Amino acid sequence: MFNIGFAELLLVLVIAYVIVGPKDLPKVARWLGRMVRKARQLLKELKEETGWNEMMAETEDVRKDVEATIREADISSELKDARKELNKSLREAEKDTMKK
Repeated sequence: MFNIGFAELLLVLVIAYVIVGPKDLPKVARWLGRMVRKARQLLKELKEETGWNEMMAETEDVRKDVEATIREADISSELKDARKELNKSLREAEKDTMKK
């Protein structure tokens, strides 16, 4: 979520230990845990009320449809095949003219 490595976490803990002190550190950690839980719950409720999750799912479906349409509309393989056949026909025509 926060993409914090071990060194950064250790640094934050040392700074919290120095600022808050060893006696009040557990109280602050519990308070911080409660606040994070409440913030997550609030965000979840907000997403449910606004329909954010449904909108994101719908947007993902539209994105997949657009990507599928782009793949279907890609004519590069047909053009490559046509070029190969044209080159083959040209070589055969050159062979026929060389024989005559």
